[in-house]
Amino acid sequence: MNSLGQKFVADVGGTNIRLGLVENGRISTIKKYLCVDFEAIDDVILHFQKETSTSQFVAGCIAIACPVNDDLVKMTNHTWSFSKRALQAHLKLNHLDVINDYTAIAHSLPHLNHNQVIQIGEGHAKEHGNIAVFGPGTGLGVEHLTWTQNGWHTLDGEGGHVDFAPTDEDDLIIWRYLFKKFGRASAEEALSGRGIVNIYCAFCEDAGIVPKFSKPSDVTSAGLDNSDPMAHKAIAHFCQIMGSFAGNLALNLCTTGGIFIGGGITSKLQDFFLQSRFREKFEAKGGMSNYVNTIPTYLINEPDHGLLGALAYLIQQTQRIQDDK
Repeated sequence: MNSLGQKFVADVGGTNIRLGLVENGRISTIKKYLCVDFEAIDDVILHFQKETSTSQFVAGCIAIACPVNDDLVKMTNHTWSFSKRALQAHLKLNHLDVINDYTAIAHSLPHLNHNQVIQIGEGHAKEHGNIAVFGPGTGLGVEHLTWTQNGWHTLDGEGGHVDFAPTDEDDLIIWRYLFKKFGRASAEEALSGRGIVNIYCAFCEDAGIVPKFSKPSDVTSAGLDNSDPMAHKAIAHFCQIMGSFAGNLALNLCTTGGIFIGGGITSKLQDFFLQSRFREKFEAKGGMSNYVNTIPTYLINEPDHGLLGALAYLIQQTQRIQDDK
């Protein structure tokens, strides 16, 4: 594939980086790498360039799991850091976008079809209605999307770091555990990989039981096969907290276009999650229940949605540059 002037897209998480080669406005080749196998992001992009026999990239869009407002980008859940300007110069790119990973995911949502999402409960999306997306993974990503005269526009923020809001007695057990451990109870410390462990340990401590597990995968496995009652209770309550959190997002911005759920953890819990009390807790907003019960909720069932969103963003930005000339 000896192509001069190719474009690329990247989806960078705390553990993995996925890179896609763009041809004719579509992603033709996707490669996945472990972040820890490379000293810097430059190294893995150049490795991908060599693996795809690409002579030179001219443009790219990197979706990454951390704040990206400044030139210096420091990953929250990994050691990589880089200057946008220096990276563009090193890769010899004419154009480079660096966006938050959930900005990319948000941009993918209007392009997903019914085969790429699973609806949970009732509700019907309104065309061009506000959209929210969130997903528990290494951290907790959150993004909103709104329609403007220039197309879809994301509303950036760090919604995963808002306060954890208890809604029942079990939530209070978790809140007390988090407050004692961190001095503050944030949503991310409940809705993430480590959040599953925190919930599990909170329930064990409350019951006077010594925790058996310290890894999210172990808690999840024991919960799914119901071999450990506390692990099963932890993942069940994890799904309920997701419902409450999603309902808050719906109230924040009247998300009549729907709430979408991504993240690696939810996909692993998919069958369990779909049978959970997620939607019940989503609608449990007291006097505002009628406000949210018509809003649809969806589980994203497309593994490459981050790359698709990075591509949608790259196309939108490069088209805007062309229009301005």
